[in-house]
Amino acid sequence: MISTTLRSLGLAIAAAMLLLVNFAGAEDAKVENAKVEDTKVMIDNFTFEPVQLTVKVGTTVTWTNRDDIPHTVVSAGKFRSKTMDTDGTFSFTFTTAGDYKYFCSLHPHMTGTVKVE
Repeated sequence: MISTTLRSLGLAIAAAMLLLVNFAGAEDAKVENAKVEDTKVMIDNFTFEPVQLTVKVGTTVTWTNRDDIPHTVVSAGKFRSKTMDTDGTFSFTFTTAGDYKYFCSLHPHMTGTVKVE
């Protein structure tokens, strides 16, 4: 009887530990997914902020124009936004590793880089 009770207790403890490990892994995955989904670049005062960004393959980056002046986001041969007015956005999903230099075609002195690992 004691042997059966100890065995049942051991199984219950093992099951509880597996649940905790799976729950923690699921929480970590949610945090990682949030990081991937929440990558933003602000356009303000004729600058991209942050100017340099490092992300993982599969990350979607969203640029938002906070200026009162229209802007674009262009990476030659990779992506090109339409002209964005105030509060306009443009999103791009990076599916290949590499360095993506970009600029505003209306104001070429505005530049930025996304490094995709």
